[in-house]
Amino acid sequence: MFGVVPKVLWSRTNPADENNLCTWAMRCLLVELGNRLVLIDNGIGDKQDARFFSHYYLHGEESLEKSLKEKGFTFQDITDNFLTHLHFDHCGGGVRYKNNDSSVLEMTFPQATYWTNEEHWQWATQPNVRERASFLKENILPMQESGQLAYLDLKDKKMMEGLEFFTADGHTDKQMIPKISYKGHTLVFAADLLPSVGHIPLPYVMGYDTRPLITLEEKKQFLEEAARNNYVIFLEHDPIHECCTVKMTEKGVRFDQTFPLNELG
Repeated sequence: MFGVVPKVLWSRTNPADENNLCTWAMRCLLVELGNRLVLIDNGIGDKQDARFFSHYYLHGEESLEKSLKEKGFTFQDITDNFLTHLHFDHCGGGVRYKNNDSSVLEMTFPQATYWTNEEHWQWATQPNVRERASFLKENILPMQESGQLAYLDLKDKKMMEGLEFFTADGHTDKQMIPKISYKGHTLVFAADLLPSVGHIPLPYVMGYDTRPLITLEEKKQFLEEAARNNYVIFLEHDPIHECCTVKMTEKGVRFDQTFPLNELG
């Protein structure tokens, strides 16, 4: 998760357990925009076998279904599923087994449009050797087969009023990072451009990134813009912190503060 950064440094913010593993979240975001209910990403899902999941030690009591229910919603209420990218931990929850039958797949959100972009779709469905294990066909192809897949325009970079996005290519090709207008703030769902507070220092780049030098430049530009404009950064993978802000200092952009989203005034 921290690439070439030595463990003695990254363990200060993300200590490892006895298996040399760190705890990470797969935090999604639900956005109400007029009569649209937009879910950003959908987690890892539960379709893979025990051997697959044994690599990741999933734990905790939270689930997407439970979290939606707590807010008074069901899978059927989702009108749009905005997918930052199609790695399994971001889109695996969008397709499930029908009636627990592993031979039959169905869309988790039957009324929803699943949004990606055409360039990333091609990247995911014709994967390079490096990312092949992250793009699982059972997570991806049913979106198209169901007729629920749609592409966002990379020139316009706007999904609807109140939700725009920009793209980043360092982690994977044409990852989409949404920007949401909320309570007078700009909320940025950082996805894998900035997985956690521990990734704010520029050299802290994931080994998963296909183009780490591009990530460095993209992250630098994003963090400087976030500091200038006081963006609220929503953290998908940080196990503790939901949101953070950053500030400009004489030494560059640095961490400012963290807080849960529901405390945003």
